Amino acid sequence: MDRIDLVLGDTDLTLDAGKTSASRQTFVSGRATVLAAAALRGKLLRLANAGEEARVTLEDDTAVVGDHRVDLSRLPTDVRGDVVNGEGSFDPPTTPLDGDGQGVPYATYGFAAQLAEVAVDVALGTVKALHIIAAHDVGRAVNPQQVEGQIHGGIAQGLGLALMEEFLPGRTENLHDYLIPTIGDVPPITTILVEAAEPLGPFGAKGIGEPALIPTAPAILNAIHHATGIRLHKVPATPDRVRAALLAKGYA
Repeated sequence: MDRIDLVLGDTDLTLDAGKTSASRQTFVSGRATVLAAAALRGKLLRLANAGEEARVTLEDDTAVVGDHRVDLSRLPTDVRGDVVNGEGSFDPPTTPLDGDGQGVPYATYGFAAQLAEVAVDVALGTVKALHIIAAHDVGRAVNPQQVEGQIHGGIAQGLGLALMEEFLPGRTENLHDYLIPTIGDVPPITTILVEAAEPLGPFGAKGIGEPALIPTAPAILNAIHHATGIRLHKVPATPDRVRAALLAKGYA
């Protein structure tokens, strides 16, 4: 690995690939990286005059390609000092929306389901999340620990949206008054990784950015409804709003 230099964020060497955000990066940049690696492998195969089935490994400055050995240190370098390089680009196949709003704006979609268990104090109107179960179709979990971490982060953000985060101009303009979840607020999280390979994705993977966040607040609000019968239509579900809804429902 130390013989390979991955070019990242250098606008002198890479083209503008759009924004780095959420679910897009694993899918788009990941596929481009796979294509770049395949291009690099192809050049090494040609240097050794080897077929596509040959295994390629690196031993110091030597590329071992099947039964052939290529001393890379004896080959000329480019202006960056590289002997062989590969480039890859990936533009997901999409079509613009027509006048009726029909088209293919995204090449793939993420799917998720979350279940929340909560405890509601009907006297105080407080809500405490006890457990979140999150099942996510990630295509393929190339790095399972990182995928689970992304899901945990999205759930923490969704918990804040559901129960505590509210911007009030002039009142909650700092982290003393604008409440965000702490480790004491985030409940145990059970993640279920569903690996249904995405043909366009790198090794079948697709992103887990927004899908980790989007279901959390609805799951918590539905859990509140299941526990008490009240239906809240504005977030966050602060104690005053929950208590008012409980009183309107007939709770003493």
